[in-house]
Amino acid sequence: MATQQVSTIVRQLSYVPFPAVGQITQTELSALLSLRNRARQLAEQVEAAEKSVRERLEASVPVEAGEHSAELKENFRRSVAWRDVTLRLAAKLYGPKRAEAYCENVLENTKPTRTVSLRVQ
Repeated sequence: MATQQVSTIVRQLSYVPFPAVGQITQTELSALLSLRNRARQLAEQVEAAEKSVRERLEASVPVEAGEHSAELKENFRRSVAWRDVTLRLAAKLYGPKRAEAYCENVLENTKPTRTVSLRVQ
């Protein structure tokens, strides 16, 4: 009975108020668990919707004209997280003057990583 009441309350309210004082009630705990489950369900639904839109954009399906737009944004990035370590090691091996040139050479010869992100506005 109490679970049904909490479930009804959670569905009706976009925000469930929790009192800051007093004993923590079973109703509050049930509401918190219900909200966590709903958040997980919403995250799964968002992921499925994004996957669907992404797949259709990749297949060149047009977007209906209107207030919102969707596009795939393609980026190419060379990972330079290694740069400080490489610079330090190259300075030990080649000296400080040649270390920077060595790092630039490695960066130029590093294949960029392609990432595609979905932009919906």
